[in-house]
Amino acid sequence: MSVETFLRDYWQKKPLLIRNAFPEFEPPVSADELAGLACEEEVESRLVIQNATGEQWELENGPFSGERFASLKDSHWTLLVQAVDHWAPEANALLKQFRFIPSWRIDDLMVSYATKGGGVGPHYDNYDVFLIQATGQRRWEVGGIYGEDSPRRDDTPVMILPEWDAEQTYLLNPGDMLYIPPRIGHNGTAESDDCMTYSVGFRAPSHADVLRQFTDFVGDQLKSETRYSDPELTLQKSPGLIRQSDMEKVRSIMTNYLNEPELLENWFGQYMTEQKYADQADTPEENEHYSVEELTEYLQDGGLMYRAEGSRFAYRERTDGSAVLFVNGEACEISQESASFARDLCDLPAISAEHANNAEAQEVLTELYNMEAVYTEE
Repeated sequence: MSVETFLRDYWQKKPLLIRNAFPEFEPPVSADELAGLACEEEVESRLVIQNATGEQWELENGPFSGERFASLKDSHWTLLVQAVDHWAPEANALLKQFRFIPSWRIDDLMVSYATKGGGVGPHYDNYDVFLIQATGQRRWEVGGIYGEDSPRRDDTPVMILPEWDAEQTYLLNPGDMLYIPPRIGHNGTAESDDCMTYSVGFRAPSHADVLRQFTDFVGDQLKSETRYSDPELTLQKSPGLIRQSDMEKVRSIMTNYLNEPELLENWFGQYMTEQKYADQADTPEENEHYSVEELTEYLQDGGLMYRAEGSRFAYRERTDGSAVLFVNGEACEISQESASFARDLCDLPAISAEHANNAEAQEVLTELYNMEAVYTEE
């Protein structure tokens, strides 16, 4: 199936099972490595434990200890580790297979390990997800469209759909992949003790978040003296009446900011490239910084620069040929002469001297290195 066919017929429309999507798939992260990540303080992880009948559920948040894993029963539990692509370059490389979707839409790679009977119950997500079977077998039940008004159990620590009627059932083997659109109900159950599933999720901000975040962005730039005013006020018969002309004035406050050139565009680029975990944006004081001259020499000697795992890159083009580069929630003006560098930085797997071939590009790349958004081979 071509990408064009998938986007036209399936993306955000209906589920799709692709057998042997990854022939002879070799998981970039083993079960032991996944457990090791779940023991780290900075890694988001969860344990979902259920009884044999699937009626009772427990949720624990990491980090975990080796003793906790050793104490687990032989079946009916699942370990979920979020953003594994941030911590393992090999896992991050797997996301390249999904860059037919705009890269700023990709959220992260979650990896789950489950013993026989383990799962997180019937649920739905508000975003698209590709489920890749890495090891073992998992049975997926799929069907129905759900939302926040759908019935759910209020006696469980995880979101469970109590009224579940599967329309399709699939048994996935290593290398198989299942695509699930937003709001489609699905339920995965491990059929073996070594069941690992890789979940590629996508960023889909709610309209509520979009409105809140944009208004906060605008509000932070306004002075307190910028206020509602009505110097043309005239006498009205009813003091309590809010006139239509008053509402038009309020409406113009909103639309003026929406129509202000580049305000919405720059906010969106920064918003969609914010890092998943804010603490990853902190640059350690002991980090060795490059000067522009040192970085340029490194590139000219054949060195390559790579986007850091966990960093987010995007850009937009202006009508005059210049560009705005967005990296980890920051915006950078790029001249017309260096616009191709912004595209290469966002799209190519590595940057060489050929791509950073002028002073502006070299300065930007140096700044990105010093903020740990890119790294060298050394």
